[in-house]
Parts: sequence; C-alpha cells; structure tokens
Amino acid sequence: MCFALFMIMLDNTVVNVALPSIQADLGASLGGLQWTVNAYTLTFAVLLVTAGRLGDIFGRRRMFLLGVVVFALASGTIGLAPGEGWLVAARSIQGIGAAFMMPGTLSIIVNAFPPAERARAIGIWAGVSSIALAVGPVVGGWLTEAVSWRAIFLVNLPVAAGAVTVTLFAARESRDETVSRRVDLPGITCLTAALTALVLALIQGNAWGWGSDRTLGLLGVSVAAVAAFVAVERRAAAPVVDFRTLGSPQFVAANFVGFVVTFGMLAVFFFLALYLQNIVGYSPLETGVRFLPMTLLIAAGGPVAGRLSSRFGPRPPLVAGLLLVGAGLAWLSRLQVGSTYELLLPAFVLLGLGVGLVISPMSIAAMAAVEPAKAGLASGTLAMVRMVGATFGVAALGALIATLGRSDLERSLPGLPDAVREQLVAGLGSGAGLERAPAAVADAANRAFVDALAAGMTLCAGAMAVAALVAWRFVGPPPAARRPTPGLRALPEPS
Repeated sequence: MCFALFMIMLDNTVVNVALPSIQADLGASLGGLQWTVNAYTLTFAVLLVTAGRLGDIFGRRRMFLLGVVVFALASGTIGLAPGEGWLVAARSIQGIGAAFMMPGTLSIIVNAFPPAERARAIGIWAGVSSIALAVGPVVGGWLTEAVSWRAIFLVNLPVAAGAVTVTLFAARESRDETVSRRVDLPGITCLTAALTALVLALIQGNAWGWGSDRTLGLLGVSVAAVAAFVAVERRAAAPVVDFRTLGSPQFVAANFVGFVVTFGMLAVFFFLALYLQNIVGYSPLETGVRFLPMTLLIAAGGPVAGRLSSRFGPRPPLVAGLLLVGAGLAWLSRLQVGSTYELLLPAFVLLGLGVGLVISPMSIAAMAAVEPAKAGLASGTLAMVRMVGATFGVAALGALIATLGRSDLERSLPGLPDAVREQLVAGLGSGAGLERAPAAVADAANRAFVDALAAGMTLCAGAMAVAALVAWRFVGPPPAARRPTPGLRALPEPS
C-alpha cells in the first residue's frame, strides 16, 4: 500500500515544478496550468467517497488494483499528450484511478494490523507519503531538465507494475461484512453532482467571476444536490455514507484539519513554484532542490508522529504541528520580489516540521473514530475532504492574487489601458506577456504578484490557528489525563 501511495503522492509534487515547462511547450495560460492540477483534483475529490465505499462493499484490494491500472494507463496517455486539451482530459482520468487507489492504501492497512500496531503502521504510511513529497520536486525538476516534463508521467508505468505485483502477493482481500452488496446509486448520483458542481465552481470562479451567473448557478446546484443527498441517504437501505458512523466530533475535527492543512500546503507548493522559477529565476531542478528541506522534514516526521500518537494520543503532535505550519506561513508573509533563499529556508523548516507532525495523527484520529469495518468509507471521506481543500486553496489564493494584484497595478500603473491591465492580472506569477514588456511594467506585475502572495500566506496562517483550536477541543483529552482517548479504541493506553 505504501508502494502505491508513493506513486500517487509523487505525481502531486512532480507536476508543480514542471508547470512552467508545460506552459512553454504547450503554450498554456495560467488558467491552463491550474487546470493541469485541478482536472486531476476534480475527479479525484469527487470519486473518493464512492470509491472507498465500493471497496468496502466489493473488496478493497479489487478496487485498489482497478485504480492502479487506470492510473497507469492515464499516465502513459499524458506522456504522449499533443496539446493542452489532451493533457487535461487524461489528467482527469488519472484522477479517477487515484480515487480508487487512495482509500485502499489506508483502509487495507487498518484492517491488516492489530490495534496495538495500527498507529505505528499508519505513521509509516504517512512517512512514505511524505518521502514521495520530498523526492517529488527534485525528481520532477531533474526529469524536466534532463529528459522532458513528459517523463514525470511515463515514470509511473514501471511503478504501477511493481504496485500490482506487490499487492497481489502481499495484501489480502477484505470488505465490510456488515453491509449488503447493494450499491446506493441515487446517493452516489447526488453526491457526485454536489461535489462536481462545488469543485468546478471553485476551479472556475476566478475566470468566470465569483458573482457571475455560472459560478452562482454551480454553487446553487451543489447546495441542492447536498440537500437531495441527505434526504436520499436517510431513507436508503444501504447508504453510501452512514452519517451515524461518520458523525463523531473527532472524525469531523480530523477532516476539518485535513481540509485546512491541504488548503494551505497545496497553495504554497503551487504558487511558490511559480515564484521561484518565474520571479527569482531558478530552473525546475533548482526549484525542486530548494523545496527539499521542507519535504525531507515532512518525510521524517510521519513515523515519529505515529509513535507519539501511539503513546500520547494524536492531539499533542497534531496541535503542535498546526502551530508550526502557521508559524511557517506567517514567516512567508514577509516575502518580497528581492527576497533571497535565506528568507525562505526558515519558513520551509517550520512547514516541514509542522506538516510532518500533522499528517499521521490526523489520519490516526479519523480512522480510530470509526470501526475498522468502515475503514474504506472513512478513508475515502478524509481523502475527499483533503482534495477539496487542495482545490479550494489554489482557487482561493488565485482569487486573492487576482483581486489584490489588480488593485496594486491600478496604483502603480495608473495610465495603463484596462485591457492590458487585465492581461497582466491573468498572467500574474506565470511570466506570461512580460517577455517584451517595458521593465517598469514587468517590475510592477512581479511586485503585485509577490505582495498578493504574501497576503495570502497571512490568511493561511490564520486558518492554521483556527485548525489548532479545533484539534485541541475535539481530538481526545490532554495526555496528562492518562486515560484512553474517546474514539481511539485502537490505540494502546499510554503507560
């Protein structure tokens, strides 16, 4: 499971450092670059809960292997993409495969390990995920420079072949024996419609305008579909989501933390990759190397946080990690056009330490709040919330950059025609349209992007503080209480 999870997480980070190269090769706009990330996120987020539930019903290993095959075929297709449209379509299919893989990686582990070993196993699972995050920017940068950006997708083919082989020999089949094999098609339809409309509105809100008819219409469809989903699930004999199972305060709190952390970190990876390459001038490989202190610390923190959670419960490392992430984001709010790597390094260290302490306890808290038989549903829900958080993070920070950047350009370039200014706003951070622009215009556009990005880091830091308060209130008792944590029956009592 860790072997396959490595492939999923690697694909998330290698793409970010290759975005400028994809832009140059295919002529993609900033919106096109966002769709390269968000087409994958859309199908991934929408199908995670459904895929997790289907694994519970029909067999987690079976659904997992299906996801690996689809993911590999889509990766090969992306590697041959002749244009932006082909790339985006194949990325959406790749997201479908990832949606069937991701819940299985955690739910199979939960069912394979006894309670006394489960927290440590999840810690290793989180650590492997973080190792992929660590090597992703470097591998992506090296492959982009030495071979092509296409190689970052083609490399998934041998990894997928290894994942299938290992899974067939090492993982046993499991399913939720407490439910029938009936599929809740009305519930799946309503849930898919609600999530598709929501995520699409988040992705397109910046391009369409947040007050446009299309954006508001999609949000209205999402709200209506959620209401229909709740009504359908209350009457369903075999609901795709059992609200009684997933309604514990600890499970809800863990999902809130997952949303906020992914919201902040994906926005950081996406926009800082653009900053380091298009503003500072680093190559893709140089960008990946400079992310390395953060991602290596994330990798090291997963197993450590798993052991701490096993001994003291997930609350202490979870709260400490969120506060460290908030501190790192607050540090990044000092970002300027002329900032050197010496300014970024302390922030990357804080972010790496913080995220390393968060991922494993967050997963442990969520999975321990439900029975192991419901592991597929719970892991799918957690992964879905995190992916929606990632989409929301990129969309929200993109909207903030466009709004603040437009205002900044109006002040710094008052005589600029509106059409030219809007073109600059659309290309903020991407370098688009600045190749032949006067130096004063290019400097103003770069400064507008960096100032807005710094303001976004302040917003994300505040969100981490709120998440830390939620985790402290709802994820188990303080370690000093020396008693089993409610909802953490699978964890041994601290000695």
